Amino acid sequence: LAGKVVSGIPEDDPRNPATIADNVGDNVGDVAGMGSDLFGSFAEATCAALVVAAQSGSLIAQGGWAGLMFPVAISGGGILVCLVCSFIATHIQPVKKEVDIEKVLKVQLGATTIILTVVVYILAYIFLPSKFQINAVSGTVINFTPTKAWGCTIAGLWSGCMIGFITEYYTSHSYKPVREVAQACETGAATNIIYGLALGYKSTIIPVGILAGIVFVAFSLMDMYGVALAALGMLGTLSTCLAIDVYGPICDNAGGIAEMAEMPETVREKTDALDAAGNTTAAIGKGFAIGSACLVGLALFGAFVTRAGLNLASVSLVSPLIFASLIFGAMIPYWFSAMTMKSVGQAANEMVKEVARQFREIPGLLEGTPGHAPPDHARCIKISTDASLREMVPPAVLVMTAPILTGMFFGVEAVVGLLAGGMASGVQLAISASNTGGAWDNAKKYVEKGSVVIDGVVQRKGSELHKAAVVGDTVGDPLKDTSGPALNILMKLMAIISLVFADFFMSINNGQGYFNIPRRVF
Repeated sequence: LAGKVVSGIPEDDPRNPATIADNVGDNVGDVAGMGSDLFGSFAEATCAALVVAAQSGSLIAQGGWAGLMFPVAISGGGILVCLVCSFIATHIQPVKKEVDIEKVLKVQLGATTIILTVVVYILAYIFLPSKFQINAVSGTVINFTPTKAWGCTIAGLWSGCMIGFITEYYTSHSYKPVREVAQACETGAATNIIYGLALGYKSTIIPVGILAGIVFVAFSLMDMYGVALAALGMLGTLSTCLAIDVYGPICDNAGGIAEMAEMPETVREKTDALDAAGNTTAAIGKGFAIGSACLVGLALFGAFVTRAGLNLASVSLVSPLIFASLIFGAMIPYWFSAMTMKSVGQAANEMVKEVARQFREIPGLLEGTPGHAPPDHARCIKISTDASLREMVPPAVLVMTAPILTGMFFGVEAVVGLLAGGMASGVQLAISASNTGGAWDNAKKYVEKGSVVIDGVVQRKGSELHKAAVVGDTVGDPLKDTSGPALNILMKLMAIISLVFADFFMSINNGQGYFNIPRRVF
């Protein structure tokens, strides 16, 4: 905003005091933030599977410690397979020309998925007994086999791969959807915004359909234990996905450093080629993170239901309490997103004013006069750091207190509705927000490449079409980098807090809350 929109200078121009803050933000958001998110998913999915498995006396009696530790074996096997497959990009099939970059990264992900499919089958027969029983949510006892466990796990494993590549289709300028958004900039920023929003909404259809299919298959085969295994399967390739995702911001920062250091144009061309592939891999990583967060949230939901001793009859939608809390829970992601987006807007506003002040008060900075005083980068970094820490508190309080207060006052059944509603709307909103923002970003890059031609004139940086694309990119940043990824945390954190406090909720009027609402109301 401060550079391209307000002052009309390039994005990574060394005159702009906010460029270093931009580079720091890429590391904090796309490296540390995404890493923390996926690590949390990894740990929470494992915990959910262990909690459900621990309720099965049959599994413990027949499989012993090894049978109980099968979820941990999946996690450990995934890490080792990813470690071996990392040599594909470094030694077996190293990148030698520009067109190889994206292909090699995708081959590495595909190879990891194929090898892990075989490894999980072997682990299932090593760790699990040939037959065991688990108490289903319906109250019945279901017979399980290692083959069923393997089926649930690979359903999650392969669907994660599919969701990642579908996300790429909707956010990469190599495909039609983003090119349509770029073309829509011809008539201004408004049509760009309309097309981008439509793309985001449409992009939820297939991923949500896949997630629904996984839940149905896994639940049919192995009840809530199957759902937890599917979540672990989707996270099996975590190490590779995280490495591929982090590749993007590294290349983006390299391009920014090249621009700030005023290096030759050939260097910038190379970093742009790397960055273009990085945008695609980052999109795959975001889709993977959202899909896994949804499944992990559902696995934790199953663990909560198991821990609270609820059965199928006690969590029926025909209960007014559950139906009411489900509708309220579906609203929570919107409340949360409103908080995070407004926080970004306020911080950006403060940053733009600070950059304008420096341009105004430091003689020759904006004009680039030789010998001018350097910009105050530290002040801009402090603004974004302080804002992120300060504005993090209200959304965190919302997510943490919603299930606790619901459980305390309305009981465990209300918590079930709250979690179901939050997950159902949260996953749609997360996919839509992330893909809309990613599409706007890559539509702008598509314009900057000179790929959009209107009436025989190539549209480049500085054109009216480019200005419209920049507006879309600016609006999309809080969607794809803040609200979208943060909803992953919301889905998981509400569920894990509910699981941790399950016994506390059950201690209050036998799980009916302080308002002592009857467990079954018709």
